[in-house]
Amino acid sequence: MIQVCLNGPRGAGDGAAVPLSPEALAESAAEAVAAGATDIHVHPKTPCGQDSLSPRVLAPVLRAIRARVSVPVGVTTGAWAEPDPVARVARVRSWTVLPDHASVNWHERGAEEVAAALLERGVGVEAGIWSGTDGAARFAASPSGPRVLRVLAEVTDTSAETAEVTAGALLADLGAAFGRPVLLHGEDAGAWPVLRLAGRLGLATRIGLEDTLVLPDGERAASNAQLVAEGLVQYGWAQRSS
Repeated sequence: MIQVCLNGPRGAGDGAAVPLSPEALAESAAEAVAAGATDIHVHPKTPCGQDSLSPRVLAPVLRAIRARVSVPVGVTTGAWAEPDPVARVARVRSWTVLPDHASVNWHERGAEEVAAALLERGVGVEAGIWSGTDGAARFAASPSGPRVLRVLAEVTDTSAETAEVTAGALLADLGAAFGRPVLLHGEDAGAWPVLRLAGRLGLATRIGLEDTLVLPDGERAASNAQLVAEGLVQYGWAQRSS
């Protein structure tokens, strides 16, 4: 499985390749799926470019993407989009169009309640466990742990030299992870080394303009589709060399 992360918290200042509007996100999603992506992660944006959990923002994005692709589509529930945990749960309960899954960062306040609200609505939960946080320990004690769709092992170490080591430590901290599938990914300069590690370990991974703006050679990526295509090449190479 390779998930494409279409935009993340990035905005217009990160370049024209980053899709922001529902139409641009749908086009980018379709191109990425054609390039080999099997799952989509998206941050719906307000017209001014801010991440939002509002049903008025989510619904047009989900409808636009689903009109173009048939793979699962997931959204963020990051605290930066709605800092108050109670309000975040209320947002989830107010959604009029449901994503297939949503990521929940386990180190954030209210993670358990947000996950429970998603599960109550039949939305799959991706448990975001960030390196450098207590997310793994909190997830290990979570009553929702056995019910999550998958674990997102998110390596926040952005150094190309040390991200693999950090990834190994994060995976060790996760342990059995309730037997749930693990998707391993990095970000910025750590994105490609961690993707190749996922290939060697046979884990699911993701790539896209949320995680990196550049190709392995440092050239600016023209699109999410280009990153997915190169991600599959890099993953396959690492898998064969393991």
